[in-house]
Amino acid sequence: MPMLCNLCPRNCHAERTSDFGLGFCRMGTTPIVSRAAAHMWEEPPISGTRGSGTIFFSGCSLGCVFCQNEPISRHQLGKAMDAPALAKLFRRVESLGVHNINLVNPTHFASEILHALRIYKPTIPVVWNTSGYERVEMINAAKGLVDIYLPDFKYATEKTSLSLANAPDYFGVTLRAIKAMCEQTGAPVYDDQGIMQSGTLVRHLILPLRTRESMIILDSIASQLPSGTPVSLMRQYTPINGVDAPGLDRRLTSREYHRVLDHMMSLGLEGYLQDKDSANSAFTPAFMDEESVSLFEGT
Repeated sequence: MPMLCNLCPRNCHAERTSDFGLGFCRMGTTPIVSRAAAHMWEEPPISGTRGSGTIFFSGCSLGCVFCQNEPISRHQLGKAMDAPALAKLFRRVESLGVHNINLVNPTHFASEILHALRIYKPTIPVVWNTSGYERVEMINAAKGLVDIYLPDFKYATEKTSLSLANAPDYFGVTLRAIKAMCEQTGAPVYDDQGIMQSGTLVRHLILPLRTRESMIILDSIASQLPSGTPVSLMRQYTPINGVDAPGLDRRLTSREYHRVLDHMMSLGLEGYLQDKDSANSAFTPAFMDEESVSLFEGT
């Protein structure tokens, strides 16, 4: 049966069938999985020593113009998997010995993914790895199924979020969503190896020429989220898609990065920092690689 979709804050109410969609994400309702593998490049309490069991989904409900994962965010690259098939994939990824099941960009497939988690809830933590652009209702629906939220907090102003993602309401919507995530998970809980078992970890990618926006976001985290909410300050921006926007044709400068870092330190925010070498397209995952395809077999 077709659905009229309102999964994400865009509230398209567009018709979506199992394999076709007219909404912003242009996806059907059946999830398209483009990669499943152990991933070592997340934050230390997520990747740890054995890796995070990442499952990447194609399509996107936000659609940033500078997307580092453009091959999957704007295309249906991957294998279609309904809820029972996804549940089997969760088991196969879990068997790799990873620290968690990390659902990357899941929002536009939320209904089927949550169904899969009801079929099989992994014995390791489940991570909802998101742009942050979420409806509070979706966060509430994930209660008891998702253990860790890993949201981005990208934009602070209507002008920037409109020009870079066509989402002028991004800041307010995302702040409300992250508050709901923090309320649901409570304070972060770690095991004896420092691996997160539950909680919310907020990511922010600093963009060239937009350090003031970064500082506004950090101010909001410090003043409106629970004390002790960890922050991942990222400097990995890499111009790989020929983006026609001021400043986005280059990497972040050291001066820009340290301006934001100093502000984060002045606010007393806890968290994680990226090395300068992370701004490299070599860190973009290989989609539909041999490892992923081998995991897809049998699902």
